[in-house]
Amino acid sequence: MNHEQNKQLLETLNNCAAACNACIDACLHEKDVTMMATCIQLDMDCAAICTLTASFVARGSVHAPHLFKECAEICNACAAECEKHMANGMERCKICAIACRACAAACI
Repeated sequence: MNHEQNKQLLETLNNCAAACNACIDACLHEKDVTMMATCIQLDMDCAAICTLTASFVARGSVHAPHLFKECAEICNACAAECEKHMANGMERCKICAIACRACAAACI
C-alpha cells in the first residue's frame, strides 16, 4: 500500500472512530438510553476496531490486512444499527452510519 493509500485509509478509519464516539455521546443523552443499548455497544466495538486497525496501518504492520475483514464486518453492523435510528431524527446516527459504510468499503 503506498503512502497516499495509507493516508486515505487512516483518515477514513479515524473519521469512523470519531463518528462512533460522537454517536455514543448522543445515544447516552437520549431519554430512553436502554433503547439505544445495541447502538452504543456497536459504536464502542466499531470505534475500538477502527482505532486498532489504524494503529496497525500507521506502523506498517504486516498483520494489518488481517484486521480489515473484521473491521469491515463491524462497521457494516454498526451502520445497520445506526440506520434504524435515522428515521427518529437522530442526526448523529446518520453521520455515524455514513462514516461506517465508508470505512467498511475502504477496508474491503
